[in-house]
Amino acid sequence: MKLLSIIPLFFITIFPLGASTLNVKESIVKIYTVSKIPSYTTPWNSTIRRSHGSGSIIRGNRILTNAHVVANETFIEIKRHGDTKKYEAEVEFISHQADLALLKLKDESFFDATKAIEFNGLPKFEDEVAVYGFPVGGDSLSVSRGIVSRIEHKRYAHSREIYLSIQVDAAINPGSSGGPAISDGKIVGVVMQQLTRSQSIGYMVPMEIVNHFLEDVADGKYDGFSHLGISTQTMENDALRDVYNMNANVSGVLVIDISQKSNVYKKLKEHDILLALDGHDINNDGTVEYVKNKFTAFKYYIDQKQIGDSICLEIFRDGKKLEIDVILNNIADDNLLVNTISHDNTPKYLVYGGYVFSPLTRNLLVKNRATLLELRKAAAEWATDEREEAVILLKVLATPANRGDHNYSLWMVDKVDFKTFKNFAEFIQIIRNFKGKYLIIQNADGVKIAIDRNKAKELEKMILNRYDIKNSIRW
Repeated sequence: MKLLSIIPLFFITIFPLGASTLNVKESIVKIYTVSKIPSYTTPWNSTIRRSHGSGSIIRGNRILTNAHVVANETFIEIKRHGDTKKYEAEVEFISHQADLALLKLKDESFFDATKAIEFNGLPKFEDEVAVYGFPVGGDSLSVSRGIVSRIEHKRYAHSREIYLSIQVDAAINPGSSGGPAISDGKIVGVVMQQLTRSQSIGYMVPMEIVNHFLEDVADGKYDGFSHLGISTQTMENDALRDVYNMNANVSGVLVIDISQKSNVYKKLKEHDILLALDGHDINNDGTVEYVKNKFTAFKYYIDQKQIGDSICLEIFRDGKKLEIDVILNNIADDNLLVNTISHDNTPKYLVYGGYVFSPLTRNLLVKNRATLLELRKAAAEWATDEREEAVILLKVLATPANRGDHNYSLWMVDKVDFKTFKNFAEFIQIIRNFKGKYLIIQNADGVKIAIDRNKAKELEKMILNRYDIKNSIRW
């Protein structure tokens, strides 16, 4: 199976494209990052990692790079091409969704005698691009050449969300992501990831996504990319089209599920056919035309919108065409029961009587590929007003008081003290308020775990010392 992998130490190596790129190298930087990487299996632990990446100087005395180059950072330094001095930097804005970050320098003399690289638009199929960065194996700048081989929606390895990406037919080597792809002396994309177990297939964040990010943060805060909060099915099957009375002149996708948290909830209905977004027709395979004769996922026109923008949905319901205007106020985390991949955050947990509870996170699921199907299923569910966050018994730290339960791990919690709960905070509050002798934790199948409240309190200090845990709770 082919997988996408981010490339904090990977780089596309090519050759310069004519005179227009000769001055670009003066605006390329090397980024040195020290990161604190949290553990989602032992959430009180973390490790320190040192890595490097690339970036480019853009307008406003900023450095544009990938989010994964500086994710979970504790210290950042930047060095210009042709200089030996390192300057301290910090993250100004970051989009983990789109794998983009803007850095600012603490000493603005860094930018003396530098020139910002301008932006270009979306490149065309088979356009040549020059990619700049600092690959492993040397400290000097490397420049190489490739062609645009595909432009379509792909899953970004850093966030696991799907956005427009540019596929480049060029070798990717251990080195630096975050470097710019240049065409006619201007940036057309930011290198971000490679397709593993393949040759010469790399991906870039296109300028459409970069420009969305820059427009978003222009007001001083990052809001994110909007999420419609619906599940759809393609309508290529003739029999299914007949079921919904779709003639040859009608194309679209079937709405099969809607998030209760979404702004389209109670506006859209299951079994509606979504025909168009802002007048852009949706094909039966779920694609839209974004340039002449080029197609990609219909979310392309949702991704164009900023949080708070309106979008017009054209639908087919009961044999009639209708239009619905919707304000896009949600990101994916608002709609999902299990949030998207988290970065720059410390994992939450509660240790109670040696039982370790935490919210179910996508970070944990990614690290544990053999996770129970029940947890994978929860990750595909929508959040509701009654259930905004799933909680699991992560593991059991062995003590005499929890003997018999030591093998419990990655166990979904349905009720605590016979009560349901909305989120991890409410789960903890129920435990804090419990005054009885035995606290009962229960899963959806009715399996129960009993925790002696008095023994849990008596053993707390011993458990924390034995397992080198600083605090019994972090939330």
